[in-house]
Amino acid sequence: MSKPIYVLSGPNLNLLGVREPEIYGKATLEDVRRLCEARAKALGRTIEFRQSNHEGELIDWIQEARTKASALVINPAGYGHTSVAILDALKAANIPVVECHLSNPAAREEFRRHTYVSLAANGLVSGFGAASYELAVEAAAGLSA
Repeated sequence: MSKPIYVLSGPNLNLLGVREPEIYGKATLEDVRRLCEARAKALGRTIEFRQSNHEGELIDWIQEARTKASALVINPAGYGHTSVAILDALKAANIPVVECHLSNPAAREEFRRHTYVSLAANGLVSGFGAASYELAVEAAAGLSA
């Protein structure tokens, strides 16, 4: 059996469904996890789904993924716009990386239009709400086949 696809979510994503649902949708993080698991299962894959509000913990998981994952999906949330440390961890991971966002950062505030994560990602899926995660899992599976 192949290694799992790591699906990592950054700060405040634990509040999905209640935090600005007009931007991020009404799906909870648990709903997103179930969607990702179902998509992975349909592709004959598994996922390791995690969320943290802490930059260092996300970095630890990215470093863990170097040897334990076949690919990585990451929604860095606000850290995407600020964290060179996450960028460096992703560059060192040496596995396919798909960046994911629920909203479309390019259609939002100017400061959201640049993410450091994009410099290390093979691709980006954004603007499709919870389905962004599903599409990102599918892309990651294809990149790590």
